[in-house]
Amino acid sequence: MSAVASVVSLVELLRGNPGSCRWTGGLSPVDLARAERELGTPLPPSYRCFLAEVGSCEVDGTDFLGVYRTPAMGDTLLGTVSGTLDARTDPRFPPDLLLIQYDGMGGLVCLDLSRRDRAGEAPVVVWDPGSADRGGPERLAADFGSYALRQCTQALTRGG
Repeated sequence: MSAVASVVSLVELLRGNPGSCRWTGGLSPVDLARAERELGTPLPPSYRCFLAEVGSCEVDGTDFLGVYRTPAMGDTLLGTVSGTLDARTDPRFPPDLLLIQYDGMGGLVCLDLSRRDRAGEAPVVVWDPGSADRGGPERLAADFGSYALRQCTQALTRGG
């Protein structure tokens, strides 16, 4: 299954489990372009699809930052945009990573844009301040779509 097809399946999974899944709502094309501009890079196709369809989500305790706004923060793009920009203030954080999730153990789950495939997809990796000493971030999946679908499916299986 392609990475984008995995996101389509994820959206179906979310809609089919309204009691266990919450999402903020898809981003407009204007906000997607703004997120890419603020991050300084085009988003991988599956993550862009996720943002356009879902925005951000939580599935039975598994959170994906996505991109969203809150009334208190006004026009600020939160989630991946603010989290990545904040992480980039740490000189150890590789500049080609985009934060998509916190792993709950001090690691940042990211898309590694330095290793895009022919389709523009980026592998999912986990980074922490000691990653460089271990040879770099650990690879978790080939792309966002397959990773997110697997994580959310597992969360629903554990919760149900």
